[in-house]
Amino acid sequence: MTQASFLQTPDAAPLVLASGSAIRRELLANAGLDFVVDPAHVDEALVKQDLAREGESAEALAETLAELKARQVALRRPGALVLGCDQVLACGKVLFDKPADLDHVVGHLQALSGKTHSLHCSLVLQQGEQRIWHVNRRADLTMRKLSPEFIQGYVAAVGPQVMTSVGAYQLEGLGAQLFSRIEGDYFTILGLPLLDLLDFLRARGDLLA
Repeated sequence: MTQASFLQTPDAAPLVLASGSAIRRELLANAGLDFVVDPAHVDEALVKQDLAREGESAEALAETLAELKARQVALRRPGALVLGCDQVLACGKVLFDKPADLDHVVGHLQALSGKTHSLHCSLVLQQGEQRIWHVNRRADLTMRKLSPEFIQGYVAAVGPQVMTSVGAYQLEGLGAQLFSRIEGDYFTILGLPLLDLLDFLRARGDLLA
């Protein structure tokens, strides 16, 4: 839990992050929010498989997963505002999962090299059985053409921590070296459209305006 913040109103509902993502925790903490972490455990592979069969878009997939995570945790935390998050990477019609090992990181970078891909990020706030808010955001990133030598050197430099990113990059670090063009909100790329969330919490009265 972060230190109590002067930004939050005395009657603000408890905020719970239904994600184990270190970067999401850092973003919320740096913004001065008081929250606890209670990761959801959703079979993402099965959900993606089912929705892919139904022809759902990458955006719809991200929103569904975010809602499932938020709802799962909200049902065991009555009264809390539970934040579910998900991010889906689409390059053309191909959807990417987080790389399982460093060999998969190399494969991701080879597949995305020289192409433009999209990150679809969804946030859902759930309170009990009610979804009270959601937002979907998209960012388009163009990766420059990467040489095999660069990819190998990059993977060796960033190490296993890069596997926490669906695109096998971390824009806040050496991942900035991968791109020639980025269109979209920085926080969306990191997996949490923070400004939208803060605007909603202020409008709700949970944060001082």
